[in-house]
Amino acid sequence: MVRHGGCLGLGLAAMGTARQDVYEQLKCNLYEDDAVTGEAAGLAMGLVMIGSAAPQAIEDMVTYARDTQHEKILRGLCLGISLTMYGRLEEADTLIENLSRDKDPILRRSGMYTIAMAYCGTGHNRAIRRLLHFAVSDVDDDVRRAAVTSLGFLLFKSPDQCPSVVSLLSESYNPHVRYGSAMALAIACAGTGSKEALNILEPMINDSVNYVRQGAFIASAMVLTQQNDIMCPKAATFRNLYSAAISDKHEDIMAKFGAILAQGIIDAGGRNVTINLQTGTGHTHMASVVGILVFLHFWYWFPLSHFLSLAFRPTCLVGLNSDLQMPVMEFRSNAKPSQFAYVPPLELPKEKEKEKVATAVLSITAKAKKREKKEAEEKMDVDEPSTTEKKEEKKEEKKEASVKETTKKTAEKKESDKKESKGDEKSKDGSGKETGKKEEVPEEEKKEPEPNFEMLPNPARLLRPQSKVVHMPSNSRYGPIKSVHQGGIIIMRDTNGSEPVTLVQNVAAGGPKMEEEEQEPEPPEPFEFKDEE
Repeated sequence: MVRHGGCLGLGLAAMGTARQDVYEQLKCNLYEDDAVTGEAAGLAMGLVMIGSAAPQAIEDMVTYARDTQHEKILRGLCLGISLTMYGRLEEADTLIENLSRDKDPILRRSGMYTIAMAYCGTGHNRAIRRLLHFAVSDVDDDVRRAAVTSLGFLLFKSPDQCPSVVSLLSESYNPHVRYGSAMALAIACAGTGSKEALNILEPMINDSVNYVRQGAFIASAMVLTQQNDIMCPKAATFRNLYSAAISDKHEDIMAKFGAILAQGIIDAGGRNVTINLQTGTGHTHMASVVGILVFLHFWYWFPLSHFLSLAFRPTCLVGLNSDLQMPVMEFRSNAKPSQFAYVPPLELPKEKEKEKVATAVLSITAKAKKREKKEAEEKMDVDEPSTTEKKEEKKEEKKEASVKETTKKTAEKKESDKKESKGDEKSKDGSGKETGKKEEVPEEEKKEPEPNFEMLPNPARLLRPQSKVVHMPSNSRYGPIKSVHQGGIIIMRDTNGSEPVTLVQNVAAGGPKMEEEEQEPEPPEPFEFKDEE
């Protein structure tokens, strides 16, 4: 298990370098024929050689995949082979043809992922047609699921097309195809808040199959990343569905796992990151593609879900001066502050203070107690003076009178409260017409009109839709070298270099903090231990 993690870590550290020494080290671990280590080694070999289309690496992996008897190793190599052909387009056609015709379903599944990686983000019609053919004709459910899922990788640059392509597949009789269509929507429409995608995913949350519900939870969270109630009115509905599924004791464990992941994805990075498979300039972002592809394989090995962190991209706007320091400055966003605001945090329901009600004492109970006391005295045959009996009788009578008085007062109070509340609700006279007097609204309750713009401090959170309406103020001291619409880190030109520069002060990070380690006592001086017999 340690070597499994070591292989994955090495593959990620050397991702895309095509270093031969690292590749050979991983190949040695693969040839040890250990199932757990071999799975990670096969995946890591693909990470190191990603996009290289190295013939020797492909031959090594395909040959060993056909020889091994371990399904885990075969699954790792299935991913490794597809990653090697990342972005190679028509160069991968020969390999795709060979893998798609193989009798082993895992290698056919590798063929589907190879199509996804080779034509990633291109929307290639022939590749889409081939994936749709396998999605409806292959005899293996895993191959069909992989084929439908791979459609998302091809269509993420045109997210509006994906819902129409997978809408019929989402209603398939095969639950694996339904799951794959949910994942395809998650990949293609991630972070867009697409209404069409959510309309397809919403019925799946009530699907009869547990893993389809799991996929619908995860997919909807990926679509709704960084969406508030104004940008997407359905965001609050889906958030409530996640919490309901997590707290429901009768919900299936697989669906509950999906809801837990969804709750984390939708609020990932403190709502300061999004899932985006392309850069600001429209190029495919390799790390995000790899992260989502490997994340999808939590189906077989759930720790692979951590790979999703590769797909998260910070949505920020950071202005730096020539010394690469953050000066105090502002950006103007020509949108209402609520349009792109954070989703308000969850609030625990407050417990109402219970009013103490005076307990009513019935006159029957008082008489019964009096009778019991009298009987007890008669049994004891103790003669007491008559004055004490009279005093006690008077006390009991006073007690009864006070109880009746308190119950009467509480009843009168309730009636008066009801009358007051009715009077507050209706400010009308006996004929039903308004009296014309308007109640004065306190100043605190009067809401001020929301401004049409917002000044963002440096550094700022900048969502993708917000980048279209942000620009530098006209009176700003700094001017950007490139357009601020692209977001990210932007170097600023100081138009008034004579004045002193005020830098942004570092702020301590919130959240849980590590406890300070206390000084440990010094070890004792060396001594000889003598065992006294």
